[in-house]
Amino acid sequence: MTTQWTTTPDWLEGKVVLITGASRGVGAACAMECARRGAKVALAAKTITPHPTLPGTLHEVAEAIEREGGEAHVIQVDVRFPEQVNAMVDSTIERFGRLDVLINNAGAIFMAPVTSFPVKRFDLVMNVNVRGAFLASQAALPHLRKNGGHIIMMSPPINPKASIGKAPYLVSKIGMTMLAQAIDSEESNVTACALWPVTGIRTAATVNLGMGDAKQWRNVDILADATVALLSRDPAQCTFDAWLDEDVLRANGTTDFASYRCDPDHEPMPMSILLVDPDWKR
Repeated sequence: MTTQWTTTPDWLEGKVVLITGASRGVGAACAMECARRGAKVALAAKTITPHPTLPGTLHEVAEAIEREGGEAHVIQVDVRFPEQVNAMVDSTIERFGRLDVLINNAGAIFMAPVTSFPVKRFDLVMNVNVRGAFLASQAALPHLRKNGGHIIMMSPPINPKASIGKAPYLVSKIGMTMLAQAIDSEESNVTACALWPVTGIRTAATVNLGMGDAKQWRNVDILADATVALLSRDPAQCTFDAWLDEDVLRANGTTDFASYRCDPDHEPMPMSILLVDPDWKR
């Protein structure tokens, strides 16, 4: 990808960022990095109390941000329900008075062949991923229009070759990318894009579901750094793209990704779930 990258390094200073799925993993890392760049952060997730098997809570992320001098607001939300999503946006506006960025990071993941994919699981991944992103974007857009803002979907580029055993999940994620493309075309003062990792990312989900090991993973910081790089651009100067994290960082001047390895001695290969042009090369 050849990209002319024009940045406004302090664009996030004083802005308000709303992140779903912010209690751990990618969402928490993005929240921390946005706060370090001067943003006020609204942290949203389904639960605010400790999970019996997963590390991290919204309050822990908020406390970490506040220890570094940032400002955070905790909101409990299940993105499957419109009334809760609307209340999430209202709470953000009530606390901070504005909204400049929405990061649709909340996600549900389940993988199985079509014939053995339970309908209940199908409904879950569709409702949390594409429907949740739709509801959050719809609720946020009236506020994002006021000053010009960003929407980032944590979703992949579109490629018609579906991976075996992953089709229902990928349908939900590709739907998020299509939403971003539509929003970017429909809105004159808001830009939307998609962001997806080249390699597997170590999160509670990838660990618990046995989706690889340290040799195959990078840490969540690569997506956090790619996110703030995307948000360093003036939205008035941006158009839709379905970005890969490496391409974002290359466009922003980073060419060495070794620091993101979970195993310092192994460079992860592109993950099988990656939907990219088969001719894509590092």
